[in-house]
Amino acid sequence: MEYYNYLKSLHLIFVITWFAGLFYIVRLFVYQIEANEKPSPEKEILQAQYKIMTYRLWYIITWPSAILASIFAFSLLYLNPGLIYLDYMQVKFGFVFALYLYHAKCHQIFKQLQNDEVKYSNNFMRLWNEGATIILFAVVFLIIVKSAINWIFGVIGIFLFSIIIMLGFRFYKRIRERK
Repeated sequence: MEYYNYLKSLHLIFVITWFAGLFYIVRLFVYQIEANEKPSPEKEILQAQYKIMTYRLWYIITWPSAILASIFAFSLLYLNPGLIYLDYMQVKFGFVFALYLYHAKCHQIFKQLQNDEVKYSNNFMRLWNEGATIILFAVVFLIIVKSAINWIFGVIGIFLFSIIIMLGFRFYKRIRERK
């Protein structure tokens, strides 16, 4: 247990870098999709650059951070197995599972864009970018408040937060379209 706080610190650091990678990769997806609509040669130049940027971000920062955050999390659970039985931690595990699914979907989109397959609009990607934000809010509040009983209020809050994000997105889209 002497190393527990060091492991917890490393877990938190790699969770932060994992989220940073997820936030930025989806933003790069938006730019990559928008570049696809540009005329030649601008399109090819931008596409080539975004492919390099997304590749480096994905494989040098995001994937290693996800793996290391997971290793340190499992280490913490090994050292303190009682955490598994806490109600709030079980709810957190559900959100972490959702984060893994989000990451997997981002990987699928990454591979499609690396192969010049554009299956989503830039507007979809802007909304998709909020998925990680919602999971982050849920996990942080759950860990700080440490109450699974209040998770219902948290879910309601996340739902309302999502609605506010979507309304803000529509407002921003209208402003952008006027320009």
